[in-house]
Amino acid sequence: MANDPRSYVRSLRPFDALPQELFDEVAAQLGVSFHPAGTWLVRVGGEPLRHLHVIRKGVVRLEREGRTLRLCEEGETFGYASLITGKATLDVYVEEDLVAYRLPEPAFRRLLEDSRFSAHFALELTARLKASLTRTPFPSFRPDVSLALRQLIRRPAVWVEARASVGEAARVMTEQRVSSVLVRTEPPAIVTDRDLRDRVLAAGRASDTPVADVCSRPVHTVPAEVRLFEAWARLIDAGVHHLPVTRDGEIIGVVTSSDLLRVTSQGPMALLRRIEQLADRGALPGYAAQVVEMVAALLSGGLEATLIAGFVARLNDALVRRILGWAEAELGPAPAAYAWLAFGSEGRMEQTLLTDQDNALVYADEGAKRCDWFRALAARVNEDLERAGFPPCLGGHMARETSGTLSEWTGEFRSALETPHPCEAALYLDFRRVGGDLGIEPLESVVARVTGQALTLRFLAKEAMRFSPPSALVLRLKGKASSVDLKWQGIFPVVFLARCYGAEVGSRGLSTLDRLAAASRAGLMDEKLWASVSEAFRFLFGLRLRVQLARIVAGAPPTNSLTLTELTGHERGRLKESFSAIKVWQEKAAYHYQTNFL
Repeated sequence: MANDPRSYVRSLRPFDALPQELFDEVAAQLGVSFHPAGTWLVRVGGEPLRHLHVIRKGVVRLEREGRTLRLCEEGETFGYASLITGKATLDVYVEEDLVAYRLPEPAFRRLLEDSRFSAHFALELTARLKASLTRTPFPSFRPDVSLALRQLIRRPAVWVEARASVGEAARVMTEQRVSSVLVRTEPPAIVTDRDLRDRVLAAGRASDTPVADVCSRPVHTVPAEVRLFEAWARLIDAGVHHLPVTRDGEIIGVVTSSDLLRVTSQGPMALLRRIEQLADRGALPGYAAQVVEMVAALLSGGLEATLIAGFVARLNDALVRRILGWAEAELGPAPAAYAWLAFGSEGRMEQTLLTDQDNALVYADEGAKRCDWFRALAARVNEDLERAGFPPCLGGHMARETSGTLSEWTGEFRSALETPHPCEAALYLDFRRVGGDLGIEPLESVVARVTGQALTLRFLAKEAMRFSPPSALVLRLKGKASSVDLKWQGIFPVVFLARCYGAEVGSRGLSTLDRLAAASRAGLMDEKLWASVSEAFRFLFGLRLRVQLARIVAGAPPTNSLTLTELTGHERGRLKESFSAIKVWQEKAAYHYQTNFL
């Protein structure tokens, strides 16, 4: 496509249908604008846009009341709603650095005199207004989460030789209009536009610097048949924005976070991008609503609820790390290494909607003399998480109340897991490091020793038996009397007993399904029992999420309870089967751990 503004704009609809004389008349007024990522170009009720923008490079997000309506990218236009209505009816946000050609309002109105041109924008405006006025709190689109990654590849991968300079790599990226090039090294490497900014320009390196000095290797590759939701997880876990895609061991193309963002504007990549671009803590309110919107979109797209929970946990982790960065910037460098720990459902990566905080701050022993710095860090992070929508923990399991040295925390873990104290033991078995770079091997070592502690395991099993499915009588009743609590009577019995089984077989898998699988592999559960309990957990987990979203849509707070009359006959049957499978497992576990003797 041509590089000069006139030729580029002329090649696009509806400009390509304009009479040449009319196009030439207004093309002389074309200008160029640049806006960095993170810029709000217009907000609802503010000053409307005064130009029609034609995107040359970058991505723009159109929103209404915090809900994404559309992502506009290369070759698309925006601003016509403001020009036609004279009002700012949508929020316009720059997702990726924007280069746009723009026509001033008088030139746009001159073009509207052409019937085909005006008809094009009239149809666009009608569709957009319809979308923007939709009152549903959740998006209506259904992303195809099973889409194979190969379907997103737009072109073959672009390569440079290992001896190439960064200047040559930059020229190739510009000419080929790509944000990365692969480097022919063994194994292959990659250099991205971010690498050029951070490792070359920011570091003051010359353009003749060998590209091999600044590239990243080895590259994180994925097979071409990997599904969309799996690619999301790989990008987030690896902390990268480019995924080379392979077929038969050969790289056939590169998929970027922007490619995934365009496919699913309410998916995890969109929310991750927003987290990365948060300017300060003033932007934290509203995060919980964005999580709800994403969860609803993924559930409507057919993604299993347990997988959705994994994405929520990954995004929460990214938010915590962002908040930790702000706190360090304000307090100064950390006086010693530290680790931010998550417990509970966040530790197991089984949180879907935001719930109470369960966290702790652990720092190296040499930081004890500066405990005031760590207390200040913990307080700021807990406060910022509250701003983002995470309520404080009623049980006091929050970093501002439980910060301490690694030795102190090791003693705390040992006391809870070896004495034992069932409540604290259950909490600490679900711990996971979310931020910081302190090694936590001593804590992991204490957890690993639970495997051989029969008394601790028995107490954990006894604790798990506090939660049990409803009686058969309740499941036969109707109306309000048939109310069941999906969390306390269905999900918790599985979570607590899976934690016990996982500890016995020495599994460091944190999710309930991972622990069940480990117990099955170790022979503690036969295949039939494992399959029935795992399926029961998946069903209850997903049903609870659907019920909570329905409550939110109705304007009520999300709860864990429902009455059987709210379910279809098929759902009631599955619910009863799930409770039955859990009861069978509890009976076997009570015998296995001899819990009646405690």
